[in-house]
Amino acid sequence: MRNHKEVVVVLHNIRSTHNVGSIFRTAEAAGVSKIYLVGHTPAPIDRFSRIQKEIQKTALGAEKTVFWEQVTGVVPLIKLLRQNGFYVIAIEQDKKSIDYKTIHPKKKTAFVFGNEVSGIPASVLKYCDIIAEIPMKGKKESLNVSVAAGAALFRILNI
Repeated sequence: MRNHKEVVVVLHNIRSTHNVGSIFRTAEAAGVSKIYLVGHTPAPIDRFSRIQKEIQKTALGAEKTVFWEQVTGVVPLIKLLRQNGFYVIAIEQDKKSIDYKTIHPKKKTAFVFGNEVSGIPASVLKYCDIIAEIPMKGKKESLNVSVAAGAALFRILNI
């Protein structure tokens, strides 16, 4: 079942072009309307108007169909999204996080994903409505950010 509520994705300081491209492709499949590229997250078109081939390769055209915008500050963006009626979900491991399977948003939703190594800083998490965690059953402590994005988007949005 397709989700008909507006959904956006915020990528905060993602460093890998391959992860960004993969998230574009997954976001397109999940019906995401816009991706915000924050901090040093690479964009499909760089500041010199060159196509980022690594993003293009993994996104397979989704970078042309999902609207995107580069933003410098993540906290002002989150505040703006909340003011515009978005329920902001951070996907992160944290002592305040809850199991992602228990979240069922009823309104417009923004998902925040963070850096591959350091995640989403506590200074950013405090502005989110909720922190959701994907439980790990194996010995590894986390998933790749693009894999986590796919799991979270499809599970929480019930796609």
